[in-house]
Amino acid sequence: MQETKSTGSGGGRAAYQRKMLEVRGAFEAGGASGAVTIAARAAALDDLVRGLWVQAVERDSRLATGIALVAIGGYGRRESFPYSDVDLLFLLNEKLAEKDIKDALRRVNQEMWDCGIRVSPATRRLSECEKFDPENAEFALSLMDHRWVTGDAALYDRLSEQSVPKLLQREHKAMMVRLLELTRSRYSKYGDTLFHLEPNIKDCPGGLRDVHVCGWMTKLRGVAALSQKKGAAMADGAPLVAEGEFRKAVDFLWLVRCFLHYRHERDDNTLDWQAQDAAAETMVGMTGRKPKKADAAYWMRLYFRHARSVERRVGQMLEELPTSSSSRLLGSKRDRKVEVEQRGFRLERGRVLLETAAEFGHDPADDPDVVLLVFAAMARTGVTLGRDAEESLSQGLPLLSAHLEEGPALWHHLQGILKGAYAGDALRSMHALGVLELLIPEFHGIDALVIRDAYHRYTVDEHTFVLIDTLHGLESPQTGGMAEWATRFGGVLRELPHPELLYLAALLHDTGKGRSTGDHTRESARMAESVLERLEVDTYESGLVVNLIANHLEMSAALRRDIFDEETVSAFAGKMQTPEALRMLTLFTYADINAVHPDALTPWKAENLWRLYIATANYLDRSVDDERLGAQEERELVHRVVALLPGQKAAVLEYLEGFPERYVLTRTPEQVRTHFKMAMGFAGDPVQLDFRYAPAVSELTLVTRDRPQLFATMAGVLAAWGMNIVTADAFSNRQGVVVDTFRFTDSFRTLEMNASEHDAFVKSVHDVMTGAVSLEKLLSGRRRGRRKAPLVVVETRVEFDDDASTHSTLLEVVAQDTTGLLRALSLTLAAQGCNIEVALVDTEGETAIDVFYLTRNGAKLDRYEEKQLLEAMLRAIEENAR
Repeated sequence: MQETKSTGSGGGRAAYQRKMLEVRGAFEAGGASGAVTIAARAAALDDLVRGLWVQAVERDSRLATGIALVAIGGYGRRESFPYSDVDLLFLLNEKLAEKDIKDALRRVNQEMWDCGIRVSPATRRLSECEKFDPENAEFALSLMDHRWVTGDAALYDRLSEQSVPKLLQREHKAMMVRLLELTRSRYSKYGDTLFHLEPNIKDCPGGLRDVHVCGWMTKLRGVAALSQKKGAAMADGAPLVAEGEFRKAVDFLWLVRCFLHYRHERDDNTLDWQAQDAAAETMVGMTGRKPKKADAAYWMRLYFRHARSVERRVGQMLEELPTSSSSRLLGSKRDRKVEVEQRGFRLERGRVLLETAAEFGHDPADDPDVVLLVFAAMARTGVTLGRDAEESLSQGLPLLSAHLEEGPALWHHLQGILKGAYAGDALRSMHALGVLELLIPEFHGIDALVIRDAYHRYTVDEHTFVLIDTLHGLESPQTGGMAEWATRFGGVLRELPHPELLYLAALLHDTGKGRSTGDHTRESARMAESVLERLEVDTYESGLVVNLIANHLEMSAALRRDIFDEETVSAFAGKMQTPEALRMLTLFTYADINAVHPDALTPWKAENLWRLYIATANYLDRSVDDERLGAQEERELVHRVVALLPGQKAAVLEYLEGFPERYVLTRTPEQVRTHFKMAMGFAGDPVQLDFRYAPAVSELTLVTRDRPQLFATMAGVLAAWGMNIVTADAFSNRQGVVVDTFRFTDSFRTLEMNASEHDAFVKSVHDVMTGAVSLEKLLSGRRRGRRKAPLVVVETRVEFDDDASTHSTLLEVVAQDTTGLLRALSLTLAAQGCNIEVALVDTEGETAIDVFYLTRNGAKLDRYEEKQLLEAMLRAIEENAR
């Protein structure tokens, strides 16, 4: 072990920075791989640390013995990415007083920070390195990757040869369990999938953290095996993910992380859209025969292929662990007793094992019936493929293709897979092995397909699997905020006579996105017709599937209309034709929204979806419910409100007179009672507010006398506080009492992080609405930063519809979501003399979709008024975007 000579802090810093410039230059010129780049930085860090320590010893000779500087974690593995943290352990012997060296260690750390290095120092004595703290498992894991840098070499030898081995021998089981828990938690954070549109290449499943998990698990398994005197290997046979394939994946991820660090000039590991474009343009990591031009979608498929190799390697290693160690990560599937009597394979410890050719008579991996029954068993029970079975199926794919027959037999097998409670996982496994594309070649076009949309989180194929997961989840008891709605929609699912058709439509609904036709619903329906023809599905069932795919966006579109207007319901029902088609589309829409991203499906959206379903079902059935939605239903609800306010019937009836029917249909009697009491309080306060905070979507209701620009002023106050309006509605009665309700999210988490701000927020709204505080003053006090360039550019669209409502003109505005947009639109409507009967506001990613039902002087707008309003709205949108 050689020490460097003292060079002075300035000289060492300059040498390190010069070396970093050389390393970056070599990387960006294409002359250095990721492996070379991270090793070069680790070597430069070693030189710097040694130089700094020489200086420290020269200043204080007591540091010459009793302390060793040890690289741990990524630095210990010599994997020092351009801007990653540097894990440096200051190892002390038991005699050295920490207070005597405190200043020296602080100086070393400070000089490293001055070099632009984010150092993560730890100070431990030898005895402390032998202890495992489950709450700080990261330190013990990082200690597994240790190497000497400088200082007391004899002390380091004691760490390497005694302390760390003692720690691992005593605590390897606890460390293994904790590592599994950390992995499970990290996977859960990313939705248990690697197929994100903008993945984090370090922490996402299939990322570099999984590479580290493989390394740590290998060491821990080796310790466990030695302690059991079974040798270094716990399972025979080579890993399914070949070492060469895995090694290529690791090299690729190293290269991409270096690319991201240099691009962002910080430890940012997110493959955002701009980075994907740049990586594709420069063909980062692409070897062999390169295309003349690679787009981001093509390059991302390369990334996903490598990430999938890493994820599969981790999965194999975790599957081979003892049941007691892995049960927390893998759930209880191994312990679940499942009865599957089928020649060709068996289930053991939660895994599928294929029979040998001698046992079965020929290789079962070549037999389509056996293979499809394997995946049906996986879908039904939740078990996974054993390593050997996965390898056999992968190698037997060509022969399987030759023996595969289409028609009713294949459809029968596919139904068995689609109807299983774990169909999503089984389909993912089929997809990874290429079996799904063998059955349905149309699915290949959306393999790891990235469609750039600020609203969606997953690739197209993974979105499909999450949708199927959601549908099957309706059949199981659920907890949380969506449990009530899952129960309701689960009841609808149980009413379906042919649920397999719903699952098949879900599987095929986005296949058209693999074709650049511009209308993926039509293309998906066309491709589905081809699949159904090969499966020989009967005409009636084929029609249900094709129509569902062709219309799978219709219910989401209808939710942006006035769902309590008979014309809206009638038009939507006309596209459904039958109750079964309606039930299928309702369930599909519920699952499709949920599969966009984890927070897309809110109770409010679920409630609106349910109301539209009930209204349309009643319309289709022509039942007495159709009448109850009119006057009879209104009288019933009025009586329920009156019952809550004994002795005030006359006042309640006077208050309700003139409100649209939808007001009493969208409020509970308790909510109407609250609004009535607020209206009765005008003498004390003409502006009544009811605020209900929730972490997801909060609600603010205003009850006051109608006046010009009321809706626009409320929108302005919320914008001034940085609130993002999700939806809003406004109603007024014959006496001019207005009930405006706004549901919004807290963009800057102001209300979430500061409970004391709730009262200040309500007071601020109240002061503006009473005129005590100027809205312009409130808006000017809110600093308006420079707008970020949108990730997705939304083309503005303003359209009128005179047929959607019997009494109002419908105005739909689709535009780039920008701060203050709703207020700008509302002010424009007020300036044009328009009265907002209903406002439906929705935001999808960076797209604002605002729907207004308008009247002017109590009537619909005429053509001239619509033209004037169109010009004014376009000007307002353009000015607000500046």
